[in-house]
Amino acid sequence: MKVTHKKNSKLISIVQKHINDNIKSYLIVACILLVGIVLGVILINNLNEEQLKEVHTYINNFITSLKNGASINTGKLLQNSIKSNVVLAIILWFAGSTVIGIPIVLGIIAFRGFCIGYTCSALIGTLGTWKGTLFFITSMLLQNIIFIPCILALSVSGIKLYKSIMKDKRKENIKGEIIRHTLFSLMILGILIVASFIETYLSSGLFTMCVQYL
Repeated sequence: MKVTHKKNSKLISIVQKHINDNIKSYLIVACILLVGIVLGVILINNLNEEQLKEVHTYINNFITSLKNGASINTGKLLQNSIKSNVVLAIILWFAGSTVIGIPIVLGIIAFRGFCIGYTCSALIGTLGTWKGTLFFITSMLLQNIIFIPCILALSVSGIKLYKSIMKDKRKENIKGEIIRHTLFSLMILGILIVASFIETYLSSGLFTMCVQYL
């Protein structure tokens, strides 16, 4: 028990030090994510009547199909989720490994925020505040609690690499920083795969249980 407690304390200390050392970068990417969320909300609230009707119809048809006995293909969902997360991690790793790729990294963060804001606003607009919130909590919240910090951490790792290269352009330093960024990205990828399993088996199961209340 003491060994496990020491390991957990050490891990927490490492995470805290990483965040404290890169707090400005985390604030920047968090603000960009927030801007993306706000833009998603603004867009859904400015759709014309026909576009809103299409969004509402899609959501309602999906819920109705589940209420009528349709099942979620967990195998396909897991496959698509892992594939999506692997591709995203590779893009963030590659873009973060190049000096000119940082705008791409920040653009991806803004886009993910946009998707979250758009989806939440669409759900609440279609189902109402209570049911829309229930839909989001049961189907999206759990994996996003893991997913969002992961993509923020990957983005910050890329920014840190960029700053280090700009500060010290020696070949040895660049090589060492790229290796560090790669190892960090692989660790985050492993966590993202865990998020895929949570999305597939925990969130989808919870959502299926609660769909009758929507």
